[in-house]
Amino acid sequence: MKLRVLVCVAPLLLSGCSTLSGMNWGAMNPVNWFSSSTEVTENGVGDLTASTAMDEKAITDALDGDYRLRSGMKTANGNIVRYYEALKDDKLAMIINGDNGTVSRIEVLDPDIETASGVKIGTEFSALYNKAYGACQKGSGDDANAVECQASESEHIVYLFTGEWRGPEGLMPSDDALKSWKLSKIVWHR
Repeated sequence: MKLRVLVCVAPLLLSGCSTLSGMNWGAMNPVNWFSSSTEVTENGVGDLTASTAMDEKAITDALDGDYRLRSGMKTANGNIVRYYEALKDDKLAMIINGDNGTVSRIEVLDPDIETASGVKIGTEFSALYNKAYGACQKGSGDDANAVECQASESEHIVYLFTGEWRGPEGLMPSDDALKSWKLSKIVWHR
């Protein structure tokens, strides 16, 4: 009886038939059932680190196939730069940038990914900081409407907060206004 079942099931598992080819087989491994979820640490995001090649296969492997990748190009400082967007359930979860062939910056937007200290998207400014002075500055570029704060005791993690403020454009919001701003992006950089 066991042999009959094995003979019937084996071709499906080995063939990777179209109905099962999109399945994340790594998630079926019992070793992964009890492993910790992806975290932002001083080294990177999960297994995605500064030594990961800026290559679709290397990034997919580092993310355990949990995200669908799409590549893109943009200009930065007059140069064309390639980046990858990691999608989870068709929502943008991470933006992965690199230089010199390896990952250099990861922008985390996925609320399921936390820092090693438990900070995640949606955390209020007031839960992490009493004042912006000394830790924060006005965001720039695509993040010009945000306030960028260095994570305490971290050289590689930055938090970007966004919220309502009706002050003059280009100026930093007051500490009182920042209290209710929420963390919208966790950035790891080399």
